[in-house]
Amino acid sequence: MLALALAASGCGYHFAAEGSGLPPQAKTLYIARFGNRTRQTGVNDQFMRYLADEIANHKRLEIVDDASQADLVLSGDIVYSDTIPTAFNTAAEPTIYTQTITADASLLDAHDHKVIWSTRGVSSSPQEAPVVGEAVVTTSPYFVQQNLRSRDIASMQDIQVAQTQGASSIQQAMETLAQNLYASMTEGF
Repeated sequence: MLALALAASGCGYHFAAEGSGLPPQAKTLYIARFGNRTRQTGVNDQFMRYLADEIANHKRLEIVDDASQADLVLSGDIVYSDTIPTAFNTAAEPTIYTQTITADASLLDAHDHKVIWSTRGVSSSPQEAPVVGEAVVTTSPYFVQQNLRSRDIASMQDIQVAQTQGASSIQQAMETLAQNLYASMTEGF
């Protein structure tokens, strides 16, 4: 068992949380305000909070408030954010919408001003947002994470269901995009 553990530890496989794709001397990161190339006002500002939380959670880089204090500078744009209907009832009315967010980003070495990583089209996985109570799957992991129960959904009007589930799908999409962006950045994909 010990020999197997020693062999596995030397296999060279690294997890994204280690940040093995980042320069080893890099300790600080400045996150420049992402641009917004979508039609949704403020989606970039909302995403910035999720991105900063994701980076801070891994404790590999310290986020600084001034680019002059940073070893690395992360910048980018939210290039796509849309909610489209994906399921309908018999009257052709939408019952479920899907939320997707996509970003382009680059990472600059602040000392020599060279881009060390860039990506286009990093995306969240599509997040479903039911807009009627009958379409909510109360046993799904996303629903269970919310502060609602099945009896709450049953007593809500459709507009309330749409608002709560829409907000939850946007949150999940932003969290997933932040996770995907961090993994791509730290592993150099």
